[in-house]
Amino acid sequence: MKKPISATIEEELINWIEKELNDTRKYRNKSHLIEVAIEMLKANKK
Repeated sequence: MKKPISATIEEELINWIEKELNDTRKYRNKSHLIEVAIEMLKANKK
């Protein structure tokens, strides 16, 4: 089950996210992009 969260991040990262979202084939929305990024971080920690 997915649950909403809130985060405060630097404007530079927000701008990068907005640019990444221009490729709609890659990410559905901000939440999807953030979820993919966290999964990648998690995978690299093993």
